[in-house]
Amino acid sequence: MKVGLGTGRAASVFVRALAARVRQRRLSITCVATSDATQSLAAGLGLVVRSLADAGELDLTIDGADEVDPRLDLIKGLGGALVREKIVAASSKRLVILVGADKLVDRLGVRTPLPVEIVPFGQPLCERRLVERGATPKLRAGASGPFVSDNGNFILDCGFGGIDDPAALDRRIKEIPGVVDTGLFVGMVERVLVQDGAEVKVLRAA
Repeated sequence: MKVGLGTGRAASVFVRALAARVRQRRLSITCVATSDATQSLAAGLGLVVRSLADAGELDLTIDGADEVDPRLDLIKGLGGALVREKIVAASSKRLVILVGADKLVDRLGVRTPLPVEIVPFGQPLCERRLVERGATPKLRAGASGPFVSDNGNFILDCGFGGIDDPAALDRRIKEIPGVVDTGLFVGMVERVLVQDGAEVKVLRAA
């Protein structure tokens, strides 16, 4: 199989489990990572990691999420890899999300800001236009200045106080010149595996 590897805590746990399974059963797995950190982890554990260009269409991507609503739409990107995560997800036949029960919400954006990746040059314009769309944008900070994604871009964490129509908001934000993508993953998920204590519940897209 060709498997996309997400970024973040849940994805890291999956990468370690996958590497152990590959070693035990000598499976033939080719991986595509969604971040430099995941690529380093996967390669260090002995997994075969290729570029998306070399791998082509993927069979499956496993990733985490910051919020999951009842329609299985997501907010992702608090780990800073939202653009590559969305590209890899869109390149996959199936997207499966791993979360704890605390990530389930009735409405996206109530608890978690929406990450929006932007070209640094466009920051002033992007901030103004996001405010016009009802957001309170805040430039994500790094260790010594703005946080910089693996793509060399900035991230604006945008408070909305709740998102009624994720698909429409995603389209409106991506109309802003300088916006690369948003952390809204709409209609992309096949199923979500939810850990609640010792139990795992499977939620499937309608």
